[in-house]
Amino acid sequence: LPGTKRLCFEADKEELSVTKNTQPALFVMNLACAAALDEAGVRCDCAAGFSLGEVPAAVYCGLLGREDAFAYVVKRGLFMHEAALETPGAMAAVLRISNGQVEELCSEFERIYPVNYNCHGQVTVAGSADEMDAFIKRVADSGGKAIRLAVSGAFHSPFMEKAADRVLGILEKTEFREPVIPLYSNLTALPLDKESAPSLMARQVKSPVRWEQTILNMCEDGVTVFIEVGAGKVLSGLIKKIAPQAGLYNAEKYEDIQRISSAFKENDYDA
Repeated sequence: LPGTKRLCFEADKEELSVTKNTQPALFVMNLACAAALDEAGVRCDCAAGFSLGEVPAAVYCGLLGREDAFAYVVKRGLFMHEAALETPGAMAAVLRISNGQVEELCSEFERIYPVNYNCHGQVTVAGSADEMDAFIKRVADSGGKAIRLAVSGAFHSPFMEKAADRVLGILEKTEFREPVIPLYSNLTALPLDKESAPSLMARQVKSPVRWEQTILNMCEDGVTVFIEVGAGKVLSGLIKKIAPQAGLYNAEKYEDIQRISSAFKENDYDA
């Protein structure tokens, strides 16, 4: 896609907050970091990706080819952007109250939905921009805190129904392969296969991301070390809360790659 390199290195926060720009840039960044780790001798046994991150993770696991995946990401970003313009929405992170309390508060509103189960005591909600201020106040009245997110739509909610239908049409025509290592689904928190992947990855666009359960399932399946690849350390912070016993690394810069490679050699990790 022309302009992706410029987005990655030169775009400002406002431009990158528009999902049709965010998604290709993050896809490239995530895969570049994963490739650098691979070149440094660090290869993981399974993977998961949060929201858009599920797509580069699918490439890493062998479920999708890189070119097919990037073409899909461009369409995914465009379809979600168009859905957001057609049905304006907002998102907020809710802290300091239980998941059940968040669900109860959402049920008091016509079009506010719990969408990202990040970790215990942190759920992201999405829905009507017109109702979000009242919802944030209701959270505060209940002893919690809600922070509006700098995003351009109500993602992973019914507001993305049309986008989900459109991406399914793309994915049904895309070649999927059996993954060489497990890829845990945002939708089910269980490993994907090539038969279920098109439907589950399309439904993910309009459905909650079950990140906390995903990390718990990975730990139960034997994962002891996590590496977050790409921009920022948000997922590392969540994993630290979900699985404090696990080893945790972040691969965003060249220095990070070197540090992780050295740590894996010193500890003789099987990766």
